[in-house]
Amino acid sequence: MLVKEKSKDVYINYFGQEVGFNIDDNIRDAQFYPQNQEGIANFFDRMASSHYEETLQGIDEVCQKLNLNDWGVYQLVDQLSKAIYDSPDRRKLYSWFLFNKLGYEVKIGLGKKHVVLMHYSKKVIYSTPSYSFGDKKFYVISYYAKSSIGNIYTYKQNYPNANKAFDLELKELPTFTKNLKSKTVSFKQFGKVYSSTFSYDINLIDFMATYPQADYETYFNAPMSSTVYDQIASDMKKYLNQKHSSHAINFVLNFVQKAFEYERDQQQFAREKVMFPDETLYYDKSDCEDRAILFAYLVRKLFKISVIGVKYKDHMATALYIPMKGDSVKVGGRKFIIADPTYVNANIGQSMPKYKSIIPQNFIMLRKGKSL
Repeated sequence: MLVKEKSKDVYINYFGQEVGFNIDDNIRDAQFYPQNQEGIANFFDRMASSHYEETLQGIDEVCQKLNLNDWGVYQLVDQLSKAIYDSPDRRKLYSWFLFNKLGYEVKIGLGKKHVVLMHYSKKVIYSTPSYSFGDKKFYVISYYAKSSIGNIYTYKQNYPNANKAFDLELKELPTFTKNLKSKTVSFKQFGKVYSSTFSYDINLIDFMATYPQADYETYFNAPMSSTVYDQIASDMKKYLNQKHSSHAINFVLNFVQKAFEYERDQQQFAREKVMFPDETLYYDKSDCEDRAILFAYLVRKLFKISVIGVKYKDHMATALYIPMKGDSVKVGGRKFIIADPTYVNANIGQSMPKYKSIIPQNFIMLRKGKSL
């Protein structure tokens, strides 16, 4: 599926890979008419009578080949529907059909005379309109970070055996064809400049840039590209091998504090944008959440110690399960020592003064052995 063949009807550039599909004429010609529930049923029936199996097989092959998570599947279906139809309504109806056939629990409805596609998710997808049906919440992902939709009229029929919840979790990175670019990050410590040069994959960065805002656990538990990590770790170990363990961890903490400029998401992206570890290294600017996520990954991987995210109302830090003195939090009967990747020049055990006496809102727990 990933090598261009002359026989394919439609091609899409999927994060650097040219992917081709054969599309039945019944699929191409399907119309949304009349623009009501009858039209929805007509469209679905036209799809069901087409030779859609080859397209589904192609999607499955791409998903397996590229190791796609649910968000990767969403992007693939979305890009394919855009390649076939000019009409946004027909795109959503076709996506609805495909997601049903792929086993996802999705709903279709009408809002402001246009088709609305909704995905069932057990986890919150932030800044995204949602609708509750019974005890399940469905999200209109195409309206992420956009205006609200208002009332919708839902097509009631559910597709048999399509009950899979949509999940933004990123357990493993997709295996895109790499488009590598080089970057150097550096910081000054005690008058000496330390630097690290690494190669990042722009296709992976582009994929991550499309992500809607998931819960913090998604980002804290996500992996880093092995290409990036291996180069960063190799450069760091040149300095870390000469240091006592506590000084070595402080060195990594100071790196994350100083290697990037600080900027809030609204200024940089005009929306809330939590970054994966690869993104924080890619962008020149980041905020407290991004740095906490990157630091947590590096410390877990380099030193094999337990880390948690520490969430205050307007700030994010981390805490380490290590035998040291300093500011701490207690979670599950264990004492974790604060490490704040945004508090420049602070060492392990030093909280920002304004948060010393504040009880955190919650803690982000990291799964053992995942993504490392």
